[in-house]
Amino acid sequence: MRAGTRDELPGKEGLAHFIEHNLFKGTAKRKAIHILNRLEVVGGELNAYTTKEETCLHASVMNRYFERALELIADIALHSVFPEKEIEKEKDVISDEIRSYQDTPYEQIFDDFESQLFKGHTLGHPILGTEDSIRKFRKKDLLEFTARMYDPAHMVFAVSGNIGAEQVLKLVSKYMGHAKTKRKVHARKPVRKYSPALHEMTRNINQVHYIMGRPAFGLRDPRRYTLVLLNNLLGGPGMNSRLNLNIREKYGFTYTIESGYHTYSDTGIFHVYFATDEKHFERTRMLMEKELEELCRKRIGETQFRQYKEQLLGQIQLAQENRLSVLLSMAKSQLNLGKVITLSDITARIAQISAGEVLEVAGEIFHPAQRSVLVYKPK
Repeated sequence: MRAGTRDELPGKEGLAHFIEHNLFKGTAKRKAIHILNRLEVVGGELNAYTTKEETCLHASVMNRYFERALELIADIALHSVFPEKEIEKEKDVISDEIRSYQDTPYEQIFDDFESQLFKGHTLGHPILGTEDSIRKFRKKDLLEFTARMYDPAHMVFAVSGNIGAEQVLKLVSKYMGHAKTKRKVHARKPVRKYSPALHEMTRNINQVHYIMGRPAFGLRDPRRYTLVLLNNLLGGPGMNSRLNLNIREKYGFTYTIESGYHTYSDTGIFHVYFATDEKHFERTRMLMEKELEELCRKRIGETQFRQYKEQLLGQIQLAQENRLSVLLSMAKSQLNLGKVITLSDITARIAQISAGEVLEVAGEIFHPAQRSVLVYKPK
């Protein structure tokens, strides 16, 4: 559903994620134990997650228990009552989750960097919130947020399995058809103008952690496919990425070096991250800069470019084996774009990308004047 961290009001940081946890604590007709056992006893799974823009409830069951799963998800999404006793217990759970996260610099630096890029905007707020914000939550905060954001008009119910469309529609109508759309549509605050920044922080750590990047193309920008390809060849998951081959493998300066690209509905983030010993930091950074500079000034050869495309397409096709991941991706596409982007759509778009387009996007995204940097240094 279209309800995430960026939809929180001032002073309510972490509320969307906090609600996600409390959805499992009781409904008008079920206690927490009944929710947790409902699918587990038939070998199924029930789970949820929160992002900056969505809250997702998902279940995996055998076909014959499809109605059971659908009814449970509908009950949780539409009829949760948020018992006050459970709210207080969950504050301790999430506070512990926050402290655990802060003890992991590899994870914490991404949150801090996003806060830096989107300073003053809700996209910059950490999904978990802060211990201070969590402690202030009351039952009325949860009820107000769900009343404002849990709108059937902004929900997608997606199914993958041997279930006919008519049966799905019939059961969705049975268990969710009574829900009414809100009269007032929540309008999201657009992202403000971006200002590059450089920050260094000292932490009780053993290595230097470095992240560099900038806001990038959003979900509706057709150039996102070019940046996906560019990111994949620079520092994607393949062991033959340029950053991995020319820094990690060649010199052994770092165990982890990568680039990444993530899209939101109206913006995105590109980054390069690495961690290394202080004595190797400057050399590693210079080698990274060399890779970025080369991609900005030198067009990729046709043979190598075809190989990069084939590699990306192969990764995408293999990912189709993960049914849940594909289902969630399709649901997000329908929620944000109003249509499902199919594998054939993606394949056709990647096939159309030229080496010149990659050169142009590299020049824009890697431009030194538009980069922000965050560095964690050991005390």
